[in-house]
Amino acid sequence: MNLLTTLKVNVGKFPTKPFLIYQDKTYTYEDTYQNIKQVSSLFSKLGLKKGDTVAAMCFNTPAFVLTMFASWELGLIFVPINHKLKSKALEFILEDSKTKLLLFDAQLIETINELNYQSLKIATEGVVSGYDCFEDLYNENNADFHYQDLEYNDIAQILYTSGTTGMPKGCIMHHDSIAFAATMAALGLSFVPNDIFLMAMPIWHSSPLNNWFGATLIVGGTIVLQREYHPLQLLENIQKEKVTTYFGAPISLIMPTKVPSFKQYDLSSMRAWIYGGGPISPTTAKDLMELYQNNNFYQVFGMTEAGPLGMTLYPKEQLTKAGSLGKTSMSGVEMKLINEDGQIAKKGEIAEIYFKTPSLMAGYLHKEIETKEAFTEDGFYKTGDLVKIDEDGYLFIVDRKKDMIITGGENVFSKEVEDCLLECTAISEVAVIGLPHEDWGETVTAFIILKEGKEVNENDLKEHISTKLAKFKVPKKYFFVKDFPRTPTGKTQKFILKQQYQNISL
Repeated sequence: MNLLTTLKVNVGKFPTKPFLIYQDKTYTYEDTYQNIKQVSSLFSKLGLKKGDTVAAMCFNTPAFVLTMFASWELGLIFVPINHKLKSKALEFILEDSKTKLLLFDAQLIETINELNYQSLKIATEGVVSGYDCFEDLYNENNADFHYQDLEYNDIAQILYTSGTTGMPKGCIMHHDSIAFAATMAALGLSFVPNDIFLMAMPIWHSSPLNNWFGATLIVGGTIVLQREYHPLQLLENIQKEKVTTYFGAPISLIMPTKVPSFKQYDLSSMRAWIYGGGPISPTTAKDLMELYQNNNFYQVFGMTEAGPLGMTLYPKEQLTKAGSLGKTSMSGVEMKLINEDGQIAKKGEIAEIYFKTPSLMAGYLHKEIETKEAFTEDGFYKTGDLVKIDEDGYLFIVDRKKDMIITGGENVFSKEVEDCLLECTAISEVAVIGLPHEDWGETVTAFIILKEGKEVNENDLKEHISTKLAKFKVPKKYFFVKDFPRTPTGKTQKFILKQQYQNISL
């Protein structure tokens, strides 16, 4: 099974049904596939052959979708790329994936012009001097090309991680893996042919692409492409297109409620508000349900390496278990919770989550050692996420395993310390790491970003946190900084903080 075949089946079943809606233009299933064939013809004329790599650095546009499916028609490997990347990180991915053709949005021309990497490059969504226009090129082509039969274990995608522990790693995804991820997402959240999904989060992210784009395709639904996220446009699109399903980070659900005209929008068509990338508090969950007049909120948890598939926190659990990942894995996913002794964890213990599912990556591109380290001998992926199991069996994230600090033989979970410090109203963001210490192995160290116009000193923080946490968990040193080193998606790169401050006398 693969998603290209699924699309072709849907063309036969729903030829005149809207598949993509973008900026007041509607593309039926038949329209879309005709365009895909023309793009496939273009790629063939450009000399691309089975096994070559095509990358797309785009916003949420039809060109991204056409390029992905056209690549698969020819047996090419598709690489979705974060449009926020700077030239250095982009160049790394292009070289690592050996990209032969890069499709880029015209708005990103400054980054493209900084590249030293040599490949075919085509602009989309605008005319750029020195580059051919994608839309003009494929519209000039007929549908003359020789399509490739796809095997279940042919490579469909290389998905790059965000690089919180170093340079991004390319996750090799086979066609059967991403089809399974889409099918299980559709099953888990009961997608149906009448569903209209709003793609407002970046489509190049693994969950929007493989879970929710894929789930909508699996059932023959409709996808509204919002070029990029904006809270007002989100509200407008839901009302105008009668959207039924949406996925985004928690903040993308909160921001629309701040729009002055929020209550004027008709959002009654929505049957599922899906969020991921972080939990929400009981208060926030309750507020969102009241503001949206809808109780159908779902939290999903997974990672790129798993397809992504993982766990779901369902609507009935949103208030009673807010902040939890859930209790059981999704359909099609086997889960183990392993404690520090390597045994199956019990309630009340800290455990690492292991997943095993057909949607797992085949491995990291060009990284045999890292791939071997990521899996157990019996095929489970070690997520690196540490959770605490409550009395009812629900899982709550406590830290990333790589971020756990060992000081004087005691384990300190950085997230626990960070959450405690964030209770201080003067703090905007905090990152807690362990820095080398001659006697203690590591010492707990906090990096603080203050809110604008706010002040707090080290003694105040120590006094506050000492009443909340055991003495060995209290940071011994505090650094007040203006920002953290971050990935292009905004995640804090703690490994760089460690490199920058490892020689500081503590």
